[in-house]
Amino acid sequence: MDGNGRWARSRGLERFLGHRKGTQATIDAVEVGVNLKLEHMTLYVFSSENWGRPSKEVDYLMNLLIEMVVKEIPDLMEKNVKLKVIGNMERLPEKPRASLQSAIDKTANNTGMQLNLAISYGGRLEIVDAAKAIASQVAAGTLKIDEIDENVFARNLYLKGAPDPDLVIRTGGEFRLSNYLLWQAAYSEFYVTDTLWPDFTKEEFLKAVEFFKTRERRFGKVLHE
Repeated sequence: MDGNGRWARSRGLERFLGHRKGTQATIDAVEVGVNLKLEHMTLYVFSSENWGRPSKEVDYLMNLLIEMVVKEIPDLMEKNVKLKVIGNMERLPEKPRASLQSAIDKTANNTGMQLNLAISYGGRLEIVDAAKAIASQVAAGTLKIDEIDENVFARNLYLKGAPDPDLVIRTGGEFRLSNYLLWQAAYSEFYVTDTLWPDFTKEEFLKAVEFFKTRERRFGKVLHE
């Protein structure tokens, strides 16, 4: 969800106002996902690299996260959305971590769309953590080295059992993954738009979906001779 800072800067506003404006785009995106009956939606909220931003901005983002989670719980319950978090939650301050855990617990029995929030997340870190988990299993004798394959590796990623994303949407016109779902996005379709996240409306989301419908997904194979 890229472009909050640029959105604010282009209007002569402080960056934090871009983050606040972007919350409405997040709410709209979740609503579209529910209406489309998506099984999973993953939002890149805060990367492991974002901890290097100015402390004032990080503090604001953490407080905004608490505010959003508390405010949106009733709507998530009404929409039957199940909340998950991927990333290193241990790095989060106590209050946002507790708010997120409370939301995860409250929505645990919901059976609709699973909303995955990537917070304090890095794709390389996820792969390293999976490798450590597999190494521990081998050391404990519960897994043999010759049993390790792509399926075993995938089961040790943060979103165990989740399907790989069909579509990755990148706002703000950037043509890079930015350390996001590096393993899972191997065969995802990519949709890049110059639209900044605060301006990413429901209509913009549906444009991305229409683009996805035009794609012929081959997964490295030949579909037509």
